[in-house]
Amino acid sequence: MPGMDESLIAWLDKHADNLDSDTLHADALPTRLAQAGLFAVGVPESEGGDGRALSAAVDIVAGLAEHSLSAAFVYWAQRAVIACLLASPNRDLVRRLVPDLLHGRLAGAPGLSNAMKFLGGLDRLRIVGTATPDGMRLNGTVAWATNLRRQGFVAAVAVGDEHGDNPSVFALPHDVRGVVREPDLDLLALRGTNTAALRLSDVALDASWQIHPQARVFLPSIRPAFVGLQCGLGLGLARASLRTARAALDGKPSVFSGQIDTLDADRAACREALCTGLDDGGLRERPRDLLTLRLRMVDIAAAATALELQALGGRALLRGANGGYARRAREAAFLAVVTPTVAQLKGDLARLAQA
Repeated sequence: MPGMDESLIAWLDKHADNLDSDTLHADALPTRLAQAGLFAVGVPESEGGDGRALSAAVDIVAGLAEHSLSAAFVYWAQRAVIACLLASPNRDLVRRLVPDLLHGRLAGAPGLSNAMKFLGGLDRLRIVGTATPDGMRLNGTVAWATNLRRQGFVAAVAVGDEHGDNPSVFALPHDVRGVVREPDLDLLALRGTNTAALRLSDVALDASWQIHPQARVFLPSIRPAFVGLQCGLGLGLARASLRTARAALDGKPSVFSGQIDTLDADRAACREALCTGLDDGGLRERPRDLLTLRLRMVDIAAAATALELQALGGRALLRGANGGYARRAREAAFLAVVTPTVAQLKGDLARLAQA
C-alpha cells in the first residue's frame, strides 16, 4: 500500500489480534504509525505534510484496516484532530500542536461524539463552560474518546455555555489540572486503542486553547474529513474479508464467486465516489451523499464478513484456522456503533430528505 512500509505491515499482521484483544501494544501503536510518516499524508506542505489530497489519507485508513482495524481507528483519531486544527482560525494553536501530532509526540483524541449527537438533536452537551476573565472553566465528561495515550494527548471537545447551548470547540490538554483520564473501557474489540472516558472538574482553559468559537459553524465544515476518513475503516476491512473469501474458494467454482465480485465492485465504486467527492469539494456541498457513503461503508463491511464466513464454512469457527475471521467479525460489528452510528446516520438522512 502506498505510504506504508513493509516493516509496519509485518508488525500489524503479527500484533493484530493483540491490538484487538488487549492493551499491550496500545502505546506503541501511534509511534509506529508516526515513524512510517502516515500522519503527514493528506496534510498541506505548508503545515508540514506531504501535500497530497485528502483521499490519500482515506487510502491509508483503508490500508491499515486491512491488517488491523485498531490501527486504522487510532490513525483516524489522530488525523481527525489534525484536520480539526488545520481548519481552526487560531493559528497560534495550530503551530503549537500540529508538529507534535504529525510526528506522534502527542496523541490526538477526537472527543466530539457528544457534539455530533447534540447538533443532530440526539443528546445534550456533556461539557459546560463558565466564562472567566481570561477564558473558561470546564466541567463535565467525555464518555468515549480514542487515542487517549497516557504519555500525552490533546482531545478536541465541544463546550456549551451555562445553559448547555451555543457550543464552542476547545483543545483539551491531558496535563491541565482537573482532567482525569478514566481506565480503558472494557471493550469487546479494539482494546488496544487507548479508548476511555474523561472527567473534567473545574478545568481552566484560556482562549489560546480554543479551536473555534462556534461549533455549529465549525463542525459541519470539518464533517467531510471527519466522516470521510472513517469510510476507509469499512472499505479496508471489506477488502481483507473478500480477499480471504476468495482464497478460501481455492479457485474452485462456487455460488459465492459472483457475490464476492459484485461486492468488491461495490466497494471500489464507493471508494471512488468518496475520494472524488472529498478532493473536489463536492461532498461538502452534498452532506446527504457523504452520509449515504458512510452508511454504505458499514453495510459493505458487514456483507463482506458474512461472505467470508460462508466461504470459510466450518473453518471460521476454529480458533487456529480462521485466518483472522473472528477478529474481523468483531471489527465489522464495531463499525455500526462508531459515531455517527447507523441509527444517527439514518436519522440525519431522514431529516435531510424532509428539508
